[in-house]
Amino acid sequence: MKDTGVFCHTLIRSVEEMRERDAGLPVKRRVGPDGLHLFDRRTGLNVLLDEVDVPQAQWARAPRQVSIALTNACDLECPFCYAPKTAAVLDAARLCAWIDELDAEGCLGVGFGGGEPSLYRRLPQVCRHAAERTGLAVTMTTHAHRFTPQLVDALAGTVNFVRISVDGVGTTYETLRNRPFAELVQQLARIGEAFRFGINCVVNASTLPDLDAVADLAASTGAAELLLLPERPARGRLGSSPHIVTALHQWIAAYRGPIVLTLAEGDTGSLPTAQPLPGETGLRAYAHIDAAGTLRRTSYHQAGERVDDRGVIAALDRLQQKGAA
Repeated sequence: MKDTGVFCHTLIRSVEEMRERDAGLPVKRRVGPDGLHLFDRRTGLNVLLDEVDVPQAQWARAPRQVSIALTNACDLECPFCYAPKTAAVLDAARLCAWIDELDAEGCLGVGFGGGEPSLYRRLPQVCRHAAERTGLAVTMTTHAHRFTPQLVDALAGTVNFVRISVDGVGTTYETLRNRPFAELVQQLARIGEAFRFGINCVVNASTLPDLDAVADLAASTGAAELLLLPERPARGRLGSSPHIVTALHQWIAAYRGPIVLTLAEGDTGSLPTAQPLPGETGLRAYAHIDAAGTLRRTSYHQAGERVDDRGVIAALDRLQQKGAA
């Protein structure tokens, strides 16, 4: 049997040689406690070689995925929104430097949000920078109503996945979002022509009865997945009650439709879920940078570390040290 250390070195070198021959090659490697992870941002394919034992000194220093709130600005006023309402927006030059650093330190993808990312004036330029200068996958969470044909054209080829917030259908959606549901359906068709996309649904007492219809909408519009998000406490709202969360888990267990269902980490309860990377938890798996430039464990956490001139990884190290203290 070939020595796994030799195999690991040979395979890593082969991937690097392919990247050198073709700077646009989408395959990226990440090494960590679970082994050697290969990721194709173009297709979303993940390959884990878990038999490869990589020394800890070689593990990627960046989280696997980092979400970034580009701006706190939003033109909707959804009652369950937890995003900060203070004015804040990231400087594009600093943001691109952070993206470069994350790429170099083994991050696989960045997810842009807000606020509403389509209100960020330099959005096409930042996405193009990530697509052309790094190996990062670029995803985005949006309400979709500002995705004009011009914006779609500007983002084409630079965004790998779009997550669209759809909380209920028909009058449920219109009551919560204050936008025509028919307009949303048109936007789903437009976005689906240019990008792979999924649907996000905040689950609470108002939206739980619509889950069947939301899943049907996802299937009929060609969505790749349906992300279900129990409402978090925010702005005086209590969030989803234990009764609602239990009902959501029962709905998931009974679902037999074609759409892949996903849940945020921490919301799975007793549901059986896949854990392909059990060694990558906490800040190894995920971190969030808010629109004021503060690195947090998640977008729900209050405590964080300012990303200053020392960079993202330095802020990450400080945050990890705080957690260990």
